[in-house]
Amino acid sequence: MPAALLPYACVLVLLGARTAEAAGMAGAGHLRWEPRCQQPLPNRAPVTALLPPRLDGPWISTGCEVRPGPEFLTRSYTFYPNRLFRAYQFYYRDPSCREPAHSLLIKGRVRLRRASWVTRGATEADYNLYKVGVVFHSRRALLEVAGRLDHSKASRDCAHRLPPARAWLPGALYELLGAGAERDCAAALGFTMHDLSLVRVQRRLQPEPRAAPRLVEELYLGDIHTDQAERRHYRPTGYQRPLQSALHHAHPCPACSLIARSDEHHPPVLPPQVALPLRLGGRWVSPGCEVRPAVLFLTRLFTFHGHNRSWEGYYHHFSDPTCRQPTFTVYAAGRYTKGTPSAKVRGGTELVFQVTRARVTPMDQVTTAMLNFSEPSSCGGPGAWALGAERDITATNGCLPLGIRLPHVEYELFRMERDPLGQSLLFIGQRPTDGSSPDTPEKRPTSYQAPLVLCDSVAWGFSPQHGAQLQTPVRGGTPCPHVAPLPVLLLVLRPALLQWL
Repeated sequence: MPAALLPYACVLVLLGARTAEAAGMAGAGHLRWEPRCQQPLPNRAPVTALLPPRLDGPWISTGCEVRPGPEFLTRSYTFYPNRLFRAYQFYYRDPSCREPAHSLLIKGRVRLRRASWVTRGATEADYNLYKVGVVFHSRRALLEVAGRLDHSKASRDCAHRLPPARAWLPGALYELLGAGAERDCAAALGFTMHDLSLVRVQRRLQPEPRAAPRLVEELYLGDIHTDQAERRHYRPTGYQRPLQSALHHAHPCPACSLIARSDEHHPPVLPPQVALPLRLGGRWVSPGCEVRPAVLFLTRLFTFHGHNRSWEGYYHHFSDPTCRQPTFTVYAAGRYTKGTPSAKVRGGTELVFQVTRARVTPMDQVTTAMLNFSEPSSCGGPGAWALGAERDITATNGCLPLGIRLPHVEYELFRMERDPLGQSLLFIGQRPTDGSSPDTPEKRPTSYQAPLVLCDSVAWGFSPQHGAQLQTPVRGGTPCPHVAPLPVLLLVLRPALLQWL
């Protein structure tokens, strides 16, 4: 949400910092205000990462995905024991994935290399493409794809590989890359599979009423750059929405079987979704640890007050991909405008957010030391920073060492959905990959981050001193996860340290 992201590079390493030590220095009172909305259920099963990741088998989208552009798609990838893979990408004209436009068939080979030195918990991989083919499901789709080609000679040559609109044949596969193609026309259209260069596989248990928990396997692949012009050269440092194993996926999942049975000639048409109006209110929280480009691990907690269009948010930052080693927390607050339907991203709502005040709480020694070495006028004013102690940074117009600038305005994109279990989901615009801020209408997001879940639809009390305090809700909400503090072993602070909502 609103806050400028200033490139401010610093790499700090701290070994052996202990949360118990943090508690001793900060005092118990400073650690108790952590909103219980973010605390774990006692029976919450942990997430287990598979290292090295095992890719064999079919992996599918669990719903309609939105990539920057916008592009609406579903995916179905199958990896074989001999390192070969076959991937389908189904593109649509609508955000519910019910109007197929074109389908891509991709074949190639992928080789896992080593644990990533950049993104903790991930594995780096190399890939080679052997074949890329496209099937157009309408003449309009053919014209739109052909319109992406520029006026270079290579693009003119590739244009000849696509049929004229009047000669379009339903179900015909046109080869963009392969043995019969003289040049890589997939590249001319801006297509890459760089998401295969960063891989993470994890398992979790989905609780089942009156039955044993269900195993769920998830495949996280590298993120897609928000600037289409940069995608050919970008190497991911974050993830996109995970695929799930077609054999071990969450239930219920109305889209899963449809996507698993589909191919380039028969794209899946997902079940209709009820359009939910955007009514901001209540408290929303990350259902799990989030990973952003530039190696940021965080959870988010927001409260929206619809009666006066104000918001409050907590951004809990961590040094590890399971969000168990806290580094610092930022509290921010401000106001937002009335939303209007997006003309560019169907199903989205455009808003303008302001951030007018903020507070910072260092949660480990290295962040505390960094803030104490900074100029007092650049972050929080005179006085020493203490581990676990929150300080207001509004008077200094933000915090330069953490890349926070106040006041600030951002142009946002929101969408609200309900999952198959009836749980409310809030999708907020994806942050620019380069760490910049969408501070102009032209830079407004065209895709979304991982969704937040609704804790409860009632307003919760906030203490000016200790932050959010959980009250007993008038009506039930979704139990929300929290991250238990563990020993902090390593922290790497990078440019664009804070990426907000």
